[in-house]
Amino acid sequence: MDSDSAPLSGLPDWVLAFGPFAIIGVLIGASFAALSALEFDWLAASGTAEILAVMTVLGFVAGILPVVVGMLWFPYVRRLDVVWVHAILAFSAGILAYIAFEMADEALEAGAEVSTSLLAESVILVSAGGTIVLMEAFSRWRRNRSSGSDRAGLRVAYLVAIGLGLHSVGEGLAIGTAFVLGESGLVVLLTIGFVIHNVTEGPAVISAVAHDAETPPLRHFALLGLLAGGGVIVGGWLGSFVDSALVAATCFAIAFGAIVQVIWEMRGLIRADADALITKRTAVAFIVGVIVMFTLEDVIVEAWLLG
Repeated sequence: MDSDSAPLSGLPDWVLAFGPFAIIGVLIGASFAALSALEFDWLAASGTAEILAVMTVLGFVAGILPVVVGMLWFPYVRRLDVVWVHAILAFSAGILAYIAFEMADEALEAGAEVSTSLLAESVILVSAGGTIVLMEAFSRWRRNRSSGSDRAGLRVAYLVAIGLGLHSVGEGLAIGTAFVLGESGLVVLLTIGFVIHNVTEGPAVISAVAHDAETPPLRHFALLGLLAGGGVIVGGWLGSFVDSALVAATCFAIAFGAIVQVIWEMRGLIRADADALITKRTAVAFIVGVIVMFTLEDVIVEAWLLG
């Protein structure tokens, strides 16, 4: 499918640039109203099937839906010059770098709660290192399979989505644990916070696709959104029924390894058609990505919503 025939591509630039912000506002407002009306005490006392259903809905709202909304910037990104596409890739790498740091910190914190420190440290190292090796092997397989095609960006986008999906398992763990403990207000705040947080993951996914000459079919965007945000659902299931610091440390370590490998792939994507990897534009974009994630995670979610 040619980029000119992509959905929404006929709209003016200002609509494509600012339209998703309006949708984000509606999503946050609707989510807050719906979650505030839920009877969490009754739901928490329900059976396994009901709890899994609730975690699935919460995971969809907090994970998949905001990623899809963030991906609505794709038609606008497609219109940008290649140097700005590189800047968005660097911005996305900044987002991922902050998430990787966060995952490493979470893994170490969870590991500290395990009675046998040597076991925890070994599991963290093996999980992170093994994930990097497996992701690299998967990347090379995809690269060889798509050799000769002009879809390097789509390959990297899938790696980004997988890395983000593994990271979002931790978000689901937090929601599921709060739900089981009966902290209904915390469930609402976590869900809304992750909605705001995960909107930024949409551009992180589609920035790689925008690098390709052709726009892929819509089914790829649907699958990318599912991979990137679906981890919240899985994490919610785990958090509802599995209370293990070692399991949490393993999940966070896996997410760290996946994201580190993805950042390396994004570096290669920029180098493929750029004279230099680090320019003033890409350096600023990377730093802005880190600052945005810090603001969303540590200021809005942690300090404001949960403080």
